[in-house]
Amino acid sequence: MEKRVISFSPPDISEKEIIEVAEALRSGWITTGPRTKMLERRLAAYIETGRTDIDCSTEEAIERYNHKAVCLSSATAAEELNLRVLGVGPGDEVIVPAYTYTSSASAVIHCGATVKFVDIQRDGDTCTHMPEMDYEALERAIGPKTKAIIPVDLGGLVCDYERIFEIAERKRELFHPLDDHCNLLSDLSSRIQQTIGRVAVVSDAAHALGASRDFCGQRKNVGAIADFTSFSFHAVKNFTTAEGGASTWLPLEGIENAEIYKMFQLLSLHGQNKDALTKEKNGTWEYDIIGPWYKCNMTDIMAAIGLRQLDRYTGFLARRAQIMAVYDKACDELGIRHLVHHTDYMDSSNHLYLIRVPGIDVERRNEIIEKMAKRGVATNVHFKPLPMMTAYGKDCSAYPNAYDYYHNLITLPFHTLLSDEDVAYVCEMLREVVSEVCG
Repeated sequence: MEKRVISFSPPDISEKEIIEVAEALRSGWITTGPRTKMLERRLAAYIETGRTDIDCSTEEAIERYNHKAVCLSSATAAEELNLRVLGVGPGDEVIVPAYTYTSSASAVIHCGATVKFVDIQRDGDTCTHMPEMDYEALERAIGPKTKAIIPVDLGGLVCDYERIFEIAERKRELFHPLDDHCNLLSDLSSRIQQTIGRVAVVSDAAHALGASRDFCGQRKNVGAIADFTSFSFHAVKNFTTAEGGASTWLPLEGIENAEIYKMFQLLSLHGQNKDALTKEKNGTWEYDIIGPWYKCNMTDIMAAIGLRQLDRYTGFLARRAQIMAVYDKACDELGIRHLVHHTDYMDSSNHLYLIRVPGIDVERRNEIIEKMAKRGVATNVHFKPLPMMTAYGKDCSAYPNAYDYYHNLITLPFHTLLSDEDVAYVCEMLREVVSEVCG
């Protein structure tokens, strides 16, 4: 076949996004403003209903979907603020799978808490092959200092949240809720911990916008399953705002969504109790600084991209499913294990296409990646287990399943700018290279 150049994961940006960004620039609102607020409502509506066509400008929609999602500057910011709203801090432990990206763990460290890694299941989940947490190891890891569990919906596949919640409930007697009412944040955190009454489930759903799974007898969209959830809208994600992310949470008895939303706003804007949009609407400049907090709000320029991305999102997911079917067929013919994104109980967001080539070591895996690159096909690895990294001790010996999963893993290019001819080329090059390297 004639050589092609296949990028790994470029953003799918149309004229619709470009026009909306230009209109945002002309509007005078380029930081947090009406577009950001609209995107928050539309994301809340999408998570609740699975629909992207709901008119969120009506009074009814504003009432229904306000204060259920907050847009921020990154998924890392979203994850950190989830933990801060929960009151996670020094002396606390948070359980994180060894197989994930650094933001799952770094947000814990930013809060002053301790990361407690657990290994994944050997070869991943028996049905989907996702590198999912070892749930028996998770249960053993929970102790009196544990405040949260961070499951990771890697590749867009959804973890077994029923089992995670069951484990958290069984360990309820070990949980010691915060009881500190000295300021606005600690008061809210204490009430949240006391209301939940167990270790919190804080989903890292950076890859999983649009994914769903059966949960307690109902099909639930990611964002409406865990106690708190973070999403990523980075440029390589299915849905992008260039950078950016969002947090969502489940309703809590006795605590209004608006109160939780307000705390996210305070934490993301220096603790300032009025943003620019509020000050303009009220016609009053005066404000207070409630706490010496952070700066991680989303801008209307970013939200402008997101609004038009959301219009196109169901089409993105459908196209990814088409590409996946071709990859599945090619990998099955080659005897290469791959993620299973759709089952009778779960539908992925089709974010990453991970394959594991049998019988190879790290050196031959890297050789395959290099030979694919020479043929014009960019591939990747998701992920190098965190305990292998310098920041986390550079020792994976306690997490053998994570290392074993990683050593023969390759991620194929998987995005909506791939043509049918591009997909066929990737499959043909994979056949050639695997045959050449593996004999």
